[in-house]
Parts: sequence; C-alpha cells; structure tokens
Amino acid sequence: MSFLNSFLKDKKSGSSTRSLAIEPVSMDTLKTLIPIRNFSSEKLDAFANNQLSEVFPEKSVLFTIGQETDSALYLLEGSIVLSDNSKKSYEIEAGTTKAKFPLCSGSKHTTTAIAKTDVRILRVSQKIMSSHKTDTSHLSELNIPVELADNRLLQTFSQHYLHEELEIPTLPDIAIKLRKAILNDIGIAEAVKIIQMDPVISAKLIEVANCPLYISNTPAKSCFTAVNRIGLNAARNLVVSLSLHHIFKSQSPLIKKHLDAIWKQSLYISTLCYVLAAVSKQVDPEQALLAGLVCDIGAVPFLNFAANLPKDYHTESDILQALPIVKGPIGYKILRDWGFSEEFINIPLDSENWYQNSSETLNLTDIVVLSRLHSKIGKAEMSELPAVTSIPAASKLKDFSLSPELSLNLLYEAKAQIQQTLKALSF
Repeated sequence: MSFLNSFLKDKKSGSSTRSLAIEPVSMDTLKTLIPIRNFSSEKLDAFANNQLSEVFPEKSVLFTIGQETDSALYLLEGSIVLSDNSKKSYEIEAGTTKAKFPLCSGSKHTTTAIAKTDVRILRVSQKIMSSHKTDTSHLSELNIPVELADNRLLQTFSQHYLHEELEIPTLPDIAIKLRKAILNDIGIAEAVKIIQMDPVISAKLIEVANCPLYISNTPAKSCFTAVNRIGLNAARNLVVSLSLHHIFKSQSPLIKKHLDAIWKQSLYISTLCYVLAAVSKQVDPEQALLAGLVCDIGAVPFLNFAANLPKDYHTESDILQALPIVKGPIGYKILRDWGFSEEFINIPLDSENWYQNSSETLNLTDIVVLSRLHSKIGKAEMSELPAVTSIPAASKLKDFSLSPELSLNLLYEAKAQIQQTLKALSF
C-alpha cells in the first residue's frame, strides 16, 4: 500500500481524492540533506522542530519551468521526473545521492517536476540555504573544524597566520602599473608601453588576442593591435590574469605538484567562465576569466608555507585536508590586499558553495560556481554533486538555460575553443 493511501481516503464516499498531507521530518533525515546537514547542532535542532514535509499523489506537478519560488525542495520519499526546456527528462529517486541535494534552490525553477509515484517533499526557505556573511571583519579568519584538530600542519599554519607572519604574494609590477594607469584614463599607446615592459606578458597577450575567444580574420601581430582589438579594460584584466602564473611556483616537488594542479584547474575554470559569460551576455567575459583564475589563489601562500617546513612535518593527506579550510579566507585576504573590488574578493569564499545566493542577478561568483560545477562533468565525483539545474546561479540566467543535456552540448561545442584558449593562456 502506498504511504499516501492513509491520507487520501474520502470519509463520505470511501474513494481516493487528490489531496495533500503534512508529516514531521526526523532529525536523521535532515542529517542526510545537503547543505542542511552542515548546520551546527543547535541550529539543526531548532530547524528540526519547525519543519513539516508535504505529501503529493502520483502525477502531481510539483513545479514548472520559469515559475518563481522562494523555497528549496527536497525529495524525501518516492520518485519524480524532471524535464528541461529541450524536453530532455531524467528521474530522481528518494534515497539516492542526487536526492541529498535540493531539486531546486534558485529564484525560479529551471525544470518541470512531475511525481512519478506518490512523493513526500520537504520545502525549505532559501534564506537558510547559504550563510550570509554580514561582518566582513571575520571573512579572512580561519575556522578549524574539530575533526581536524590533530592536523599539525593546519594548526601550525593557523598560528602563523594569526600572528600575521604569513607572506602574502604580491601582484606583479606590470599589473599594478597598468591598473593604476587605466584609472587615469590613458590611451592605448600608453597602455602598450607599460605592457611591453614585460616581453613575456606582451607576447602572451598577442597570443591570447589571436585565440578563439577573439575571433578575427586578421591576426594581431603587435601588442598595439592586440590591445586595440580587445580593448583597454579587457587588456588590463588579461595582463593581471597572465601575471598570476608566476605566483604558482615552488622548488618542492610535492608542493609544485599541488600548485601545478591548482593552476591547471584554475585555467580550465577561467576558460569555462569566459564561455558561460559570453553565452549568457550578463557578465563581462574578461572579468569572468580573471574571476576563474583567482578563485583558488588562497591555496598558494598555504602551500608555500608547507614547502618551508621539514619534509617529515606533514603528509600529503594533511595538505589535502587543510586546503579546503584555508584557501577561501586566505584568497579573500589576498584579493582585498591587492585592491580588488568587493565582487572579486568574495569569490574565493563562495566558489565551491553551490547554494551561495548573494545577489538577485547573475554575478561573477555565480559564473565561477557554474563553471566549477561544469568542470566536474564527466568525472566520478560528479555523482556526489548537485544537478546544475538545481543551484541558485542557474536560475539567474536570462534567455539561456542549462540542463545536464545542454551542459554537455555546451562543453562539446566549446571543446576546441577551450583547448586552444588553455594553450594560449598557459606558459
């Protein structure tokens, strides 16, 4: 007998009616849901006492594409079918990995959901889906989880950082000079003189200007032509982006391996950022590219700190445990010290927070989050991540929608563009 049957009995006729029932939600159930399970014990207890689930019969339409919402929905029992704008559909069954994540969490639904069986749904206010940080004085603080209290590397780094002894990387002179000069409303000729002070960056800028991101029948053969083609602001962002590579260096083989992997991943995410920004036409592509490159920059000073310790002081496992804890706050501090705008400095803090929702319109953090999720498509870990349609950033796209099918098509169509751009950006 369906778990819904007891709720659907019409007392007068004895026939089934299409109605809705309310049930409490257990603490054990809440502890399986992402990101709710990450709440503190106190917050989770309070949350459990105020939540009721809703029960819907088979074939109920739970929500439709384009419908506005202020709630996130979780599937607790039964199975549903989600379909997107391209009419592609996929099924989610309660108890599976995908059901740990909300079916939707943005300002509008990007799919249509129909109950394949009787279902039980938990509806949660979106306000609790992401922690809103109002006191910026604490954003660069390190908060070490209790379970990592015995990580000697993390504890030592934390003390070093607390006493303000950490060496923060500096932005290269050419990037600083160009940013300041453009603020003073210089022309292309003056900008080119600054860029040509670094022959390597100058050559790379020409190469990037000739990559698929900037389609043109006539190749740029000089720095002047390159800057003239892409524009001063784009040139400034690209010079900063290209300058970042020198930071990802180390003499330690172990640390170099980590830095190389982070740089390679950052390049890939940044290129995806450019592609998504260009397709959506809601965020400046060059700013999006730079945003992708700085999202994990907080890992650099931590890894350089680890490189200066005795080899037997830490293990690779210690590093892997510590990186997710340190790179956000340290990245925030680096970008703040470098004078980046607020929209940029918050990116390291939220670039892996699928449910961040700091603005009503699509912003740089949204683009980075979408790109990071796309960068994992086709990898084993994707099975442990939310569907791209279910996160808030996806609901902010205008005149363009994402779905598992459309995401694969986008990556396939942009594959050659991405590979050539990665080559141009690499040193």
